[in-house]
Amino acid sequence: MIAVISPAKTLDYQSPVPDLAPTAPHFAQEAETLAKAASGLGEEKLASLMRISPALAQLNAERFRDFATAPERPAMFAFAGDVYTGLEAKSLDVPAVLFAQDHLRMLSGLYGLLRPLDAMRPYRLEMGTRWAPPRSGSGGGKLTDWWGDRIATRLTQEVEAEGSGTILNLASQEYWHAVDGKLPAAIRVIAVDFREGDRFVSFHAKKARGAMARWMIEHHVTDTDAMRGFDSDGYAFDAEASTPTLWRFVR
Repeated sequence: MIAVISPAKTLDYQSPVPDLAPTAPHFAQEAETLAKAASGLGEEKLASLMRISPALAQLNAERFRDFATAPERPAMFAFAGDVYTGLEAKSLDVPAVLFAQDHLRMLSGLYGLLRPLDAMRPYRLEMGTRWAPPRSGSGGGKLTDWWGDRIATRLTQEVEAEGSGTILNLASQEYWHAVDGKLPAAIRVIAVDFREGDRFVSFHAKKARGAMARWMIEHHVTDTDAMRGFDSDGYAFDAEASTPTLWRFVR
């Protein structure tokens, strides 16, 4: 089983990280291509595309401009935000981090697909961005169009190598859209829906996705159905409201 989560807009490049050798992202060259193209957009265009403030647009223009020489850190320890608050990666022990390297993936607008220890440079580029550099003489279009089926193909390869044939989808709709409908029918995909009673609350759901990923990592869970036992933060599996492809957890 491989669990898939979204990245985060907030980054942390200051706090300590485990003394583990970083790995190289599979789509490192694609990330450099996108960053180089984005460096030519300018602050005003970035602010419009990303719907961010002038200060954030300036920060990200500088990130793209200096991307090739920017500091790197393992992706799981670089992302912050609600999902990563739930994941609490910095408190995981080394065996748990190594388990995560084999069983957790992060979708990314810039890097496509990241393992926890993949070396990542700071950036902000959401998968839903309606911009992309031209490919093969075609227009730019949307970022998901630029990636095409490459992320899904790589994820398929990693799931097949892992051996379970199962993906636990803990990603947001924006990011899952990059692979949705592009995976082989033989791969079992289970989406997870977190509820507060009968209500969906985005903030709590994001944190719960990270908490579920952590539960899997901490307990070294490889049996997909055992994930129904997830009980962190008061959540419990709701069998009546669940289906084979959509599991609901309620608190």
